[in-house]
Amino acid sequence: MSELVERTGVPLATVKFYLRQRMLPPGEAVSATRAEYGEEHVRRIALIRALSEVAGLPLSRVKDVLDLIDHPDGELFDALGSAVAALPPYLEEAQPPYPRAEAAIASIGQVYDERYTAVAQLERALEAVEAGGIPMTDERLHVYAEHLRAMAEYDLSRMPEDGGREGALGYAVLGTALYDPVVAALRRLAHQDVAARRLSAAPDAPPAPSNHDEGHVVVTFGARK
Repeated sequence: MSELVERTGVPLATVKFYLRQRMLPPGEAVSATRAEYGEEHVRRIALIRALSEVAGLPLSRVKDVLDLIDHPDGELFDALGSAVAALPPYLEEAQPPYPRAEAAIASIGQVYDERYTAVAQLERALEAVEAGGIPMTDERLHVYAEHLRAMAEYDLSRMPEDGGREGALGYAVLGTALYDPVVAALRRLAHQDVAARRLSAAPDAPPAPSNHDEGHVVVTFGARK
């Protein structure tokens, strides 16, 4: 265990807590006082830290996610929904109907289940932008949906096939939890870039780079007006 502490940088007391809560599987006993821990334990601690410290999940929610990964029930589609539903924001008290969300999803023609947590989250978000005086327009909705669907297609096309259900669930949960902040930051940076190029207050902004500029990879992450 001392080697596990050294490898992961997690205090001994925390490792023992993970073991007591069954968030970390026990090591292989080699004597009455000694157990061996392997790379799977290092990866599990890294997963716990990513979900708790980076994604900001409380440990009770981290345990829920780990239980789903370790003991997935039913179809993979349902298990993926349950795993992602363990991520914030949490709206335990929300109940259908969700008129704004349902109208928006119908408008872009997506399949959905009203029990899926994201439907309630979309309802709350649309209610907030409406209350803020900038309600979602149909044009904006379709532009956003087009680009977000492309991101979803990319993400799911790269779901690992050799890791079984555990690998797929871990990929989906971590991909959602850890990449949501990346997406938000890229969107804000894109706003800054577009504003710098369009507004007269920034006349010296460099021209927009070409997708064929040698030695550069250009990612276009914006929306049409």
